[in-house]
Amino acid sequence: MAHLPRISPVGVPIHLIQRGNNRQTCFGALEGFSAYLGWLKEYSKKYAVDIDAWVLMTNHVHILQDGGVSLMMQSVGRRYVQYFNYQYRRSGTLWDGRYKSCLVQSENIW
Repeated sequence: MAHLPRISPVGVPIHLIQRGNNRQTCFGALEGFSAYLGWLKEYSKKYAVDIDAWVLMTNHVHILQDGGVSLMMQSVGRRYVQYFNYQYRRSGTLWDGRYKSCLVQSENIW
């Protein structure tokens, strides 16, 4: 079954969460954090995505961004999984499915 397209209107901030499979560790060393951020920067430029904020935890990632995001997250996720599997001599999935996302509502209601 095909995934439904995500809603990501331009000008509306989106909160993204990408979690490790079974909440396992995704970043085992500082080098992993640096590698992920490097690819996040590279692919955000490539796909013209503005990153407003990010937080990397040991087993998940939070990103606040504006604009289209699907290709960026797919590219970063794939690249990091290859890196992680090579570093730790493992194979298989790292992420717990697709990233989660939700629109961020403005506090200005008037």
